[in-house]
Amino acid sequence: MALRGVWQLQKLVVNYCDWGGSSRGIRAFMEAHLPAFKEKNPHLEVVTELVRGQHPNLKGIYKNHNERVVCVRNLPPDEILLQASRLRNSLGRKVVKLRTRHVTKRPSVQGTWTTDLKM
Repeated sequence: MALRGVWQLQKLVVNYCDWGGSSRGIRAFMEAHLPAFKEKNPHLEVVTELVRGQHPNLKGIYKNHNERVVCVRNLPPDEILLQASRLRNSLGRKVVKLRTRHVTKRPSVQGTWTTDLKM
């Protein structure tokens, strides 16, 4: 995703094994979909790494120095393309669980509003 017009994903690293059966889908993805993905995203540096004996994964490196790793073990090439485009579209921020449904700097003195009335 672009933040202020700048794509946040800097580098996409594709790790695969040339022998393992779980890498069958990513090898087909690299032949069929990866060249078109590179052409559509010229701002993105795409690197393929041969890692023998390991399950395949996609690693996204973002401009804010965060990394996201997605395991693509036994996935078909279309699903791997979907995961790669999800990595491209995300901002690379860490997921933060909110404690409440609303975020405010000055919480209400009276408490949060509810539909229950106590009389």
